[in-house]
Parts: sequence; C-alpha cells; structure tokens
Amino acid sequence: MQDPMVERIQANPKYQQLRTTRNRYGWVLTILMLIVYYGYTALVAFDKSFLAKPMGEGVTTIGIPIGMAIIVFSVIITGLYVRRANNEFDGLTRDILQEATK
Repeated sequence: MQDPMVERIQANPKYQQLRTTRNRYGWVLTILMLIVYYGYTALVAFDKSFLAKPMGEGVTTIGIPIGMAIIVFSVIITGLYVRRANNEFDGLTRDILQEATK
C-alpha cells in the first residue's frame, strides 16, 4: 500500500527532473573522482620512477603535489555538489513538497 503523499510526489514532473538531474550530476562527479584516484593509483603501480623524480634540489618528489592535487580536487568537487544542491536541488525539493501538500 502506497502513501498518497508519496504518490503525489512521484507523479510530479519536478520530482522526475530532480531525480534525473541529481543522479546524472552525481554520476559525473563520481566518474571524475574515480578517474583521478585510479589514475594516480595506476601511476604508482606502473610508473613509480615518474612520481619519484625530485622537484628541484629538495627531497620533494613529483608525487607529493600530485597527491595533494587529488585531495584538493576532491574538496572542490564536493563543494560543487554542495553548491548545486543548496541552490538548485533544495529549491526543487521545496517546490515539490509545497505542491504535494496542497
């Protein structure tokens, strides 16, 4: 037995738009993160000498800034998702709930 409120929400075209947009955006960001993470892991596995090259005269290797860039990238894509969720997805959710409770 379905709740009538759930049925009204699921029948709303804005809900379908929200689901489609949010899922597609989430998958795109997930795929980007997987490419970056597994790309770095592949470098570690298959080209250690590249990551072990020193930068300048110090002891820091190329692998360190690349690893830090991965961390920064993950923070950035998280921020992108949060910004879009706050600006677009939350507004759609609010509209859907208002229309369902009429």
